[in-house]
Formats: sequence, structure tokens, C-alpha cells
Amino acid sequence: MKYGKTERISGIVILLALLAIFVPWLMSDPAPREERPQPSFVIEQPVEVERRDVPAPERPSTIGEPSLSSTPSEVGEDGDMPIDADPRLPETDQITASNQAGSSGSDEAPATPNSDPIADLIATNSDSVQTSAESASQSSASQNSSQGASSSASSPSVSAQGEWAVQVGSFGEPANAQRLSEQLSGEGFTVYQRERDNNMTTVFVGPYATSEDGEAAMSSIKQRANVQGLLVRVRD
Repeated sequence: MKYGKTERISGIVILLALLAIFVPWLMSDPAPREERPQPSFVIEQPVEVERRDVPAPERPSTIGEPSLSSTPSEVGEDGDMPIDADPRLPETDQITASNQAGSSGSDEAPATPNSDPIADLIATNSDSVQTSAESASQSSASQNSSQGASSSASSPSVSAQGEWAVQVGSFGEPANAQRLSEQLSGEGFTVYQRERDNNMTTVFVGPYATSEDGEAAMSSIKQRANVQGLLVRVRD
């Protein structure tokens, strides 16, 4: 055998010693936990305070006794002053003078009707608006007349031998071409028409000797008649 009798006995003794130590510890009750301290409220007894009687205040000797201006006959039974049943205004020079001035002013003022400030304001505004409108119309008329004079003065003169003209439209209906020709003639331009092979009627303004004159005429037509033209070179 590997282990002898002595080793076995030693092991049994060790086991019995361990059992003797741990078994009582396992079988005993756990130690009680410490309880939390409960708050305690203590009401203190009131403190005794010595009470003393304070004497009533006395009037200083420097202050005299109050004097009553009224006589005993004017004081009522309850010690109150009697109330005048018919009060009167104080007699002063200021009040008398104001009353006299008011009475004299009311007698002398003529009975005139009160003027309405709103109606006066409306009438003033209408007059100012009418005046501004008249001035604006006069200024616009003067500007239009000056523009017409300047445009007519700046319009170039036509030349019978010129090769440049402003084409202002081509129409399939001769009546439309005639209407445009009359409109431009009324504006002071020299207008002529030409028939084309495709049954179209072309309206020209001119002719002019140079292309510069044609461009100036085209600008004048756009400004005065509101018609956009095209500068072309015409030949017979």
C-alpha cells in the first residue's frame, strides 16, 4: 500500500478538526445588522421674558397747548364746527375780473357758425391736387411739343435721286398699306408704295441720298410713329 496507517489517522483528525470549526459557524444565527438612527424632534420650552409696564407718552414742555380759534357759541354740541348751508365763493380781485371779462366777451362775440376743420383740410388738398395736375399736364404738353419740334428738325430731307429708303411694311391687302402710308404721311414723312410680283404691296419712306440719312429717318419713324423699319437700298 502506498499510504500507511499513520497517514490515514492524520487525515481523519484533520477532517474532524475542520468539522468542529465550520459546523458551529454554519449552524449559528447571523449577527443582527445595525439599525439606522431614527431622527428625533425635540421641542424646547419657551423662554420666560420679563414684562414691564411702559408709561404713557407725555407732551414735551416746548410744545404749547392747542388754541381753538372758534368761540364756544360756534361749536356744536358734539364739539364739531357747524357747516354753512349756503357756501360762498371767496371774494378776490382775480375771480371778479375773470367774471367781468367773460360776461363782456359773451355779449360782444357775434354768433358765427363753427367751421369744420376736416372740410377745410379736404378743400385745401383738392385745390393742391388740381394745381399739381394742371402743372403736370402743362409740363407734359411742353415736353411733347419740344420733342416733336426736335424730331421734326432732326428728320433728314429726302432726295429724288437717292438710293436708300426705309421699308416699313409689306401687305397682302392694299388697304392696309394705304392705312400705314396715311399714318406716316400725317407724321410728316415722305411715303411711297411699290407693287411686287407676289401680290404684295411694300411701303417705303424716302428715298435718301446716304445711308446715314436713312438710319436717322428710321430712328425718327420709330420715335414718332412707333413703327420699326428696315433700311434697304432701292434701285429703279
